[in-house]
Amino acid sequence: MPQQKSTTALLKQLRSLMSSKKYVNEALNAYIVPSCDAHNSEYLAEHDKRRAFISGFTGSAGTAVITHQEACLWTDGRYFLQASQEMDSNWTLMKEGVPSTPTQGTWLSKNLPTSSFVGVDPKLMSSSTWVPLQTQLEASGHKLIPVGTNLIDLVWENQPLSTRNPVIPLSQQFTGKSIHQKFEQIREEMKEKNANVLVLSALDEIAWFLNLRGSDIEYNPVFFAFVIIINDHFVLLIDPKQVTPEVEQHLKSEAANVNIKIEPYDKMQEVLKEAVESTERHVWLSDTASYALTSIVPAKRLRTEITPVALMKAIKNSVEIKGMKNAHIKDAAALCCYFSWLENVITSQEITEISGADKLNEFRKLQEDYIGPSFETISSVGPHGAIIHYKPEKSTDVPITMKTLYLCDSGGQYRDGTTDVTRTFHFGTPTDFEKECNTRVLKGQLKLARSIFPSKIKGNCLDSFARQFLWDVGLDYAHGTGHGIGSYLNVHEGPMGISWRNIPDDPGLEAGMFLSNEPGYYENGKFGIRIEDIVQIIPASPPHNFNSRGFLTFDTITLVPKQTKLINVSMLTSEEISQLNDYHQKCRDIVGPLLEKQGQEEAKKWLWRETEPIKI
Repeated sequence: MPQQKSTTALLKQLRSLMSSKKYVNEALNAYIVPSCDAHNSEYLAEHDKRRAFISGFTGSAGTAVITHQEACLWTDGRYFLQASQEMDSNWTLMKEGVPSTPTQGTWLSKNLPTSSFVGVDPKLMSSSTWVPLQTQLEASGHKLIPVGTNLIDLVWENQPLSTRNPVIPLSQQFTGKSIHQKFEQIREEMKEKNANVLVLSALDEIAWFLNLRGSDIEYNPVFFAFVIIINDHFVLLIDPKQVTPEVEQHLKSEAANVNIKIEPYDKMQEVLKEAVESTERHVWLSDTASYALTSIVPAKRLRTEITPVALMKAIKNSVEIKGMKNAHIKDAAALCCYFSWLENVITSQEITEISGADKLNEFRKLQEDYIGPSFETISSVGPHGAIIHYKPEKSTDVPITMKTLYLCDSGGQYRDGTTDVTRTFHFGTPTDFEKECNTRVLKGQLKLARSIFPSKIKGNCLDSFARQFLWDVGLDYAHGTGHGIGSYLNVHEGPMGISWRNIPDDPGLEAGMFLSNEPGYYENGKFGIRIEDIVQIIPASPPHNFNSRGFLTFDTITLVPKQTKLINVSMLTSEEISQLNDYHQKCRDIVGPLLEKQGQEEAKKWLWRETEPIKI
């Protein structure tokens, strides 16, 4: 059980600041602490983990709302169990996605005294969240107030400093397109939307556009910056220390005749104001850009919608596609080495969740162009597997044994691609119920993997394929089924996804996109099961083509065996058995030669044992 953080003294300090008029014109009745930074990042640098600091809940998604009487934390189904274990008695968990749970706006409207003031740092709330919340609060007689000085920073003693690590150029050998080529594409999109100014605020969009990578946020190869594209040139706002001669030369050669101006990161609002004043046409920001930025633009000239870069980045070019596939082959070799080693030593050595994760990283380090993990490895034994985003720590670390299920969700950052794969193993004898649950998860995963669907359909439409066999017996899982993934970028990438939730910016699925396929099932206090592959969207050729729309399907690029010991074969159809056998043959054909070349004979033997065909 994770240790709970005592938040009594911190909440008392925060409430005292809310009452003081030193930092706000009106005393605040409520203060909102979102889970993001000034770029709406999902994963944060230590400096920006304000919600985790004030609440004790360390998951990647959630919003804290503090009033003078209560403290509430909204988060989704991935984190219900984790949040309930990490937060102390000062906090109330609000389960997002559960029909009876009110939204933050509804809860505030009902629970605050009349004419209340609700404060939030406008740099940390997106325009798309701010505007509807403001409208809802005003309808109830309350006001949403931008608070320029972040109140959490005032109570956070020894807050880590902002990171400004070195920035590294990524060559076209890996990116496939120059800055100039990307700039021209972006300009075409801007013309279509009658926009003279485009602001890039998402860090992965900036890294992708500039063919640069960094390490300002752990596991995410990004750096803190903004980009403002204005007609025929652009402004890069970044800490000057990060612009080395190597970066300057890279920008100059890759941008060709495009003029680039470099300004300090902290001048963003000032430079944006100048850009807005320089044109009478539209200014385009992402709907995820902060209210602090969108509020600078006059409402009639503000265009807030998904940026062209988000869509361009999601559809990988031929070089990125080749790199993604190659990264997954190398990653499969590392995982085969790890699971083979683990199976061999599990009875003779004590291997824990942490030491196992460390060993897996050692195997990945042997692979060409490996940079580091793409997220913190979820190495989870038995009941820990039911904590969907569990991360082992010294206080929770337990041995991996033959008695319980072991769920390992991990990924790597390679120069040619990003990986994310989950496998669930039992090194002893699984129960009939564990086998049934795993088989139902597998059946859903296989169904989604072989599905054929119309081009540009929203990923939301495919979600129930993966859940069908769990739903048949009244089981389900509380997370989405698939997320986009970057090309040596963020492991979670939009704008598309596969989920029971509506994904507002999903542009529809297209060939060249990469997504995860990861259904699961979790029994609190007992076990967790998840099977995750990365799939590439490719053209399909069904016998008919309704309205000449074009049809698509998935090609699974993750090549790691799925444990047949955990399958109740009698529950599989002959089609599913053939599909699994074909997949396992593909693992042998593609990963086998690499293991042989690397001299990993034990791992190759393990791969052959684990991919023995199931007889129909």
